[in-house]
Amino acid sequence: MTTHLVDAAWDRIERRLLTHAPRTFATLAPPAREEDIRATERELGLVFPPDLRASLLRHDGTRRGPEALRFDTGDRLLGLRDIVESTTFLRAVAGDLGEDDAVGYWAHGYVQFGSYEVTSDGVAIDCDPHRETYGTIGRFFDETGTTFGDADSLGAYLTRLADGLEGRSPVGPVVFAGRLIWDGSCARLPEWEHAHTPLPGPDAEPPPLDLPEDPSERLKVGHLYGLGELGAVIATAPPERVAEAAGKQARRLAEETGLAAYPELAEALEGLEASAPAVPLEGPALLRLRAVKAWAESRGDRVRAVAAVELAHALRGSAYRAVAEIPTTRALYVPLWRDDLHADLGSPPLPPEPDDTFWALLRNPAIDADAYADWYAEAHPVQD
Repeated sequence: MTTHLVDAAWDRIERRLLTHAPRTFATLAPPAREEDIRATERELGLVFPPDLRASLLRHDGTRRGPEALRFDTGDRLLGLRDIVESTTFLRAVAGDLGEDDAVGYWAHGYVQFGSYEVTSDGVAIDCDPHRETYGTIGRFFDETGTTFGDADSLGAYLTRLADGLEGRSPVGPVVFAGRLIWDGSCARLPEWEHAHTPLPGPDAEPPPLDLPEDPSERLKVGHLYGLGELGAVIATAPPERVAEAAGKQARRLAEETGLAAYPELAEALEGLEASAPAVPLEGPALLRLRAVKAWAESRGDRVRAVAAVELAHALRGSAYRAVAEIPTTRALYVPLWRDDLHADLGSPPLPPEPDDTFWALLRNPAIDADAYADWYAEAHPVQD
């Protein structure tokens, strides 16, 4: 096997995390004990390949949470107890399928050592020395089963992780507030039409932007989920701070997508940053955004089609919706969007990742967290 690759890769991973992502480094568990590894092997009825043993002897997985070390597939590295739990579960699922249907889905000798956690998907290693795939790395999908070929060994797989952390692979990580995040931002946007393209004439009918009638409509909590702790900052910041951040995010989005070059939008953005009244629905700025949306959709340019709608939310005064949705679009092509959003919100101290209880106890009239409040009230009835 390639245990020397395992140790060399872990040296590089630890060094990179300690220097650039200390919160993620802190999630690495201590080494597993030899006796615990042997006990796990007996429990599962197999013998781990040397690479898996070598990795466990460096770190018995990582602890759960948003700071946890994950592979570029989003899978958290598992320790011995999680390995037993995940592998036993998948064996049971395969057993329910029957012998014929289980072939190629999950075999007795497979071990899941990385888990996506939201589903049962994850990273697997074959521990059966009688198979050609022994010691190789594959991926399990709950709908299709297990496919090997991701790497010839765990040593090679961890080396790929180290390469990614050092910026030597196409998929790179970003660091925000000391934790590692894998981001799939694309390099550049498609070419765009000339900024001096005339507005649609009176007979043209570009598609509507589907804006709410009331710009102050309450924002559903779901819009803030993907922002993590920044979602909690938005939910608890003063409304004027949110409005200011929405204007700054709108400016960033317009400039990055090239839409700020349209004179109607440039004027409207200046007004937004100067706290001018919301632009009228039938005014030139919204007409331009309707035309932008139609043009982008006709060319399969999803980013600018969505950007047109999000800029319209900002210009119409839907500050909470704009500041929640614009970063999600910018994330498609701007790796450091979290830093920008944090700065636009005034760089406040970051709270913990919000959970269900946080949303249940939130008291912000601009955000609709009623379902969470109802759940909390039911789970914590007031005693007479």
